[in-house]
Amino acid sequence: MYGSGINKESDSRLFIYEVVGLGQSQATDSLNYSVLQRRCGPQLITVSKERMNQETQRIMRMGGSIVSIKPLNGTTHSAENQVIPSPSVPEPTQENSKPMVQTTAKKDIPVNIYRPNKPFIGKCTENYPLVAEGGIGSVQHLTFDLSGGDLRYLEGQSIGIIPPGNDSKGKPNKLRLYSIASTRHGDHGNDQTVSLCVRQLEYKHPETGETIKGVCSTFLCNLEVGSDISITGPVGKEMLLPDDEEATIIMMATGTGIAPFRAFLWRMFKEEHDDYQFKGLAWLIFGIPTSSNILYKEDLEKLQAEFPDNFRLTYAISREQNNSEGGRMYIQHRVAEHSDEIWQHLQKDNTHSYMCGLRGMEGGIDEALTVAAAKDGVIWSDYQKQQLKKAERWHVETY
Repeated sequence: MYGSGINKESDSRLFIYEVVGLGQSQATDSLNYSVLQRRCGPQLITVSKERMNQETQRIMRMGGSIVSIKPLNGTTHSAENQVIPSPSVPEPTQENSKPMVQTTAKKDIPVNIYRPNKPFIGKCTENYPLVAEGGIGSVQHLTFDLSGGDLRYLEGQSIGIIPPGNDSKGKPNKLRLYSIASTRHGDHGNDQTVSLCVRQLEYKHPETGETIKGVCSTFLCNLEVGSDISITGPVGKEMLLPDDEEATIIMMATGTGIAPFRAFLWRMFKEEHDDYQFKGLAWLIFGIPTSSNILYKEDLEKLQAEFPDNFRLTYAISREQNNSEGGRMYIQHRVAEHSDEIWQHLQKDNTHSYMCGLRGMEGGIDEALTVAAAKDGVIWSDYQKQQLKKAERWHVETY
């Protein structure tokens, strides 16, 4: 269905991708695309509706990015085809400006109960490894005792940790923020603890080759039980759960980005609440390098077995699984595989999507959903902004 042999009956099933970042090379020539304009800059590619997902993954694998998707109008190969119209969105009024599905009322969200100049001093009660034998790196689960203070929080918020000592300029170390991995009631259900999921930062200095370790992450990962810890916060209103017990919650995480979603899932399925009985669908898409790096693996898979109608678990294990093109399986590839289904969920007023982890996954996820939305004649970027973000249903916390 490529090239000049296009008939009028199939025109409505063809789309033109505007792609940047590929460049002309032997590798891109071998993809057998019908390139309508090949130059040092944007390239136009004809793609059939049936192959939109596959071709998007190829473009991603070759390092390209999709700028726009346009329908092929008639038999012309001109770049002047009309852009797919975005859905009609009414201007905000006093009646319709509020989100259709709201999270906890803003006034009820605890923020900055403890500040850097007067932090809460808690104690470490737990510090155990989460990476199994053979895994990559070091990730620890830490729990801190909050008794004697007034630190309270909600799922999806973060706390600040102030590591002891001074920085290279002789000034006290500044706080680092970490997503909370426990529910508002804590891992022990007594409202007296808060937990974190912390990866020890370690990298090679680009010039000297010296191994550099993160100040705060190293402090936390090596923290002994019984040690004092300076805590600030909580902070954050972006990643809160909606109050709707029948909502669809789509969670996309890489590595320690699992932290807020552990809090979500524990509240949904492991705790019993008089004020919250989750009856919707929770879907976690989790990207990790190896099976040994699946954080909270036993708990997650137990939840999946116990609540098959309400919890769905999808892994993207980059060093053990291959995507459809034979390359490593990253989270954006899993999203691309399920993009049509995810897109259908996102069109429902009570679906919330959450993304937490490495910032690099955002582009690939947007590209996959661009393809899925285009099949229904919708421009993803417009829908994302005008429908999801405006209604506070698209939540992102990446770094």
